[in-house]
Order: sequence, then structure tokens, then C-alpha cells
Amino acid sequence: MLVKNEYTVGDNITMMEKLDDDSIQLCYIDPPYNTGRDFGDFEDCFASNQEFVTYFLKPRIELIQQKLKNDGTIVVHCDPNASHYIRFMLDDVFGERNFRNEIIWVTGGNKKTKRLLARSHDTIFVYSRSNKQKFNMIYFPYQLSDKVKFDSRGKYSTSAAHNSQPDVIKRPNLRYTWNGHHKQWWISEDTMKKLHDDDRLVYNAKGVPRIKRYYSEMDGIPIRDVWSDISSIQGGEKLNYATQKPVKLIERIIELYSDQGDFCLDCFAGSGTLGRACLNMDRNFYLIDINDKGKDIFESSFDNLTSNLTKFEKIV
Repeated sequence: MLVKNEYTVGDNITMMEKLDDDSIQLCYIDPPYNTGRDFGDFEDCFASNQEFVTYFLKPRIELIQQKLKNDGTIVVHCDPNASHYIRFMLDDVFGERNFRNEIIWVTGGNKKTKRLLARSHDTIFVYSRSNKQKFNMIYFPYQLSDKVKFDSRGKYSTSAAHNSQPDVIKRPNLRYTWNGHHKQWWISEDTMKKLHDDDRLVYNAKGVPRIKRYYSEMDGIPIRDVWSDISSIQGGEKLNYATQKPVKLIERIIELYSDQGDFCLDCFAGSGTLGRACLNMDRNFYLIDINDKGKDIFESSFDNLTSNLTKFEKIV
């Protein structure tokens, strides 16, 4: 067994074999991308994308699949260089039905290019172990203007009560006449009547209703699959590791796919960002990397060893 909340240096296949099956809630990995570059901390170079994915990455993904809980999630961070190969491989290991999302993280950048469009995003694939995936939706607050509508219940917006394309989405059971208009509605006639009686409908000049949606009764704006609100590594967070990712990015992933006390794994740990995010969010972690520099950076990234151990004790 590996010791929880520690950074282990060694071959990740050998190390992961020490973990119990069905024990990991979330695995996030930011593996090599086969860019052909020498990052100093590691050489990201394989003979071909096929060799990289089939012979290097796939055996590790298969082992991760065994270690995930039945409601667990794997999140694979990559770039467009080999993402299409990785997507097919993940389909093969986890099954096409267990694909959940392709997240686009907008990384920015000002690199000038003349023969192709400059890349300004990374790709993040999300797969679940089964259809019982643990998932916690994240909501952003509404940005309300001074002109927002309101009544005695509070501020609200409105949404259409009828389907403007009834021949595309056919629901004969929702076709009826209301207030002199025969349409295919989004809600049943009984629900329409209840909303009308409760003053939750707004009628236009022709008498066609829209449904009031009170902000106080809604969770907020659900997060989508394009993330442009988290910038690349900035300022004091920057450590001496070439491929470091922002803590906020990993914290968001952890929040979406795990709960407090769950175990999270990163077997390409690098500078240990997943560990720092887990400490911030009361998760347990296993960090593995073959490069001992990453462990040194991770352990030295805290103010001192004493405060680091105190943080560890909170979640052990």
C-alpha cells in the first residue's frame, strides 16, 4: 500500500499496483503530450503518437481504470497534438458510453504565428468508470443589471412556454389550446394552469405566455465545457517546473468529481498541483512521479515543513 497524502517517486505502473482496486474517486493526469520538446524536467518525445498512446499511455490508463471506484472519474489533460488518439484509446478502455465531457481550457498566450492559427487552449477529457458517476454541478452567480424585471416575489427573468419547432421535437401530448393559442407547449396544461393561478406567467400583447423564473429560486448559471475564467500560471504561484498547471484549475476538477474525504490520484504528479488542491479542499491524495525534482518542489512549496504537516493532519 502507498501512504496517503504523500508524494512517491518511482515508476507509476509499479506504484499504482500497490493501490487497492476500486479505491480512487478521482484520477487527474497531465501526462506527456509527445510534443517532441525537451522541457528540462523531462523529454516529451516518442517515435510516434501511436507508440506514445498505445504502448506508453494505454497500460497506465487501464491500471487507473481498475483503481477507480464504480462512481469514479478519470480526467486526462492533453493538447491537440495527440488528443484524437487519446480520445479513441479512452473510448476503448472506459467505453464510449462512459465519455462525459471534452472540456476546453482557454490558456491564452501571445505567440505569433504566420502559417497556422496560434493555439490558445488545452483539451481535458472526462470519463467515468460507470453510469453512476459522482458529479457535483458548479454554478456561477447571475450578473443582474439595474433593468432586471421584478415583482413582489423578487427579481426574475422569463423563458418560453411553447416550443417554436414542434415538428422537430414532437410531443403530441403537450399540444393543446391555451388562452386562444394552439401550440406545443413545454409544460402540461395542468402545470400551465397552476402557474397562471400563481401569477408565474407573463403574457405578451397577443396573449402568448412566458414563464417567470425567479433568481432566488434558481441555483445560478451552470458551468459549461469551455473554461476561460482560469488563467495560466501567474505570479507567486509559478514554481520551477515547466508544465505546472494552476491550482484553481485542479480545484475546480476536484470539486466537480469528488467530495470531502475522497481519495484523488495523480500518477504524473509533476510539481504536485493536485496535492496542493486536495489540501485546500479536504481531499486525500496519492502523488506519483518518476522525477524526484517534482517531489522536492512540492514539499518546498509550503512555507515550512511544520505548517505542511499540520495541513496534512487535517485530512488524515
